[in-house]
Amino acid sequence: MRPTVARTIASIGLGANLGDAPTTLRRALDALGALPDTTLIATSPIYRSAPIDAGGPDYANAVALLRTALAPQALLAALQRIELAHGRDRPHRNAPRTLDLDLLLYGDECIATPTLTVPHPRMHERAFVLKPLADVAPAAVIPGRGAVSEWLARVADQRVERWSP
Repeated sequence: MRPTVARTIASIGLGANLGDAPTTLRRALDALGALPDTTLIATSPIYRSAPIDAGGPDYANAVALLRTALAPQALLAALQRIELAHGRDRPHRNAPRTLDLDLLLYGDECIATPTLTVPHPRMHERAFVLKPLADVAPAAVIPGRGAVSEWLARVADQRVERWSP
């Protein structure tokens, strides 16, 4: 008999603003659903938002919920492999990108390592993360910060609109 493996709900932020961004996000969602020991359980609509602290075209953004047995660092490594498969380049901070995958939440864990910080350190400041997250997990709580719905009200002035390509 196979041992039971604990599974955690992880929230993944997706963003892209180069190329056909909505199509890239859809392909990335397929790749997330194909990860080992992982099930894609929910995806938000795709949203359009202006870049923050950067130039370039508007971003396409979404959030995916995964049920996974992957440890946080293994999940991060898998996300980075998906980014690379979609041509991700990191010439400088906040550069335009073909695909960005952020591990926003990993259950209710708080993680601080040199390579990974969870919850994502700026997620509570960004409507393009909070709006799609609220779509798929309306009762979500950011550990150490509070309810996503409360933070979403604080960033209501940031433009985030559904993308209908």
